[in-house]
Amino acid sequence: MFKPCIVVPVYNHEHAVTAVVQGLLRHGLHCILVDDGSAAPCARALDALALAEPSRITLLRHAVNQGKGAAVLSGFAEAGRRGYSHLLQIDADGQHDGADVPRFLAQAGAHPAAVIAGCPVYDASVPAARLYGRYATHIWVWINTLSLQIKDSMCGFRVYPVAPVLALARAGALGRRMNFDTDILVRLYWAGLEVRNLPTRVAYPADGVSHFRLWRDNVLITRMHTQLFFGMLWRLPRLLARHWRRP
Repeated sequence: MFKPCIVVPVYNHEHAVTAVVQGLLRHGLHCILVDDGSAAPCARALDALALAEPSRITLLRHAVNQGKGAAVLSGFAEAGRRGYSHLLQIDADGQHDGADVPRFLAQAGAHPAAVIAGCPVYDASVPAARLYGRYATHIWVWINTLSLQIKDSMCGFRVYPVAPVLALARAGALGRRMNFDTDILVRLYWAGLEVRNLPTRVAYPADGVSHFRLWRDNVLITRMHTQLFFGMLWRLPRLLARHWRRP
């Protein structure tokens, strides 16, 4: 049974989140908002959304900021409790094109055991440092999976099957901050899931808010790549066998 929902992790995106959520509700899916310890202006915006659509929006709240990964995992736990089979994750900052939701869901419905991962198509608004800085992570992901299957591991627009993610969360630690999106894709690939890449437009609004913390998050990401590399080494025979089995 294919029963998807949407999860939006939110941290101080009061200027964008109302429009993002209103756009998502047009697609007829239940929307789980996870307030990751936002300040009062964003918390009020989320309260207003949940109050206006109590049957279509569930609002979860972290008392203090725990990180994007922690927020998404709280959404997964709620999706599992509610019996959803798939979870569409999309960021709250307005960078992603919500009109692509039906395309992502169609791919997930056709390939329910796969992760449908957004592959960004940038417009002229993308900062050059962000565009080219992503390639270091791309290269490490290709090394740590021995594969080019994951085209972009950092895009916050994707569809997951719920059960494998919940199993991963129970089995061990996943990245809980900005390291989450890459960490979980690599580990799901290791678990045998196919990753299907779907191009999607990404824009950087001039008044957009970024919560990337240069030193803290780069340290976390570096540590993640190191841990994944050593995890890849002892999975090496299985990963090589996976390539040999492909037609």
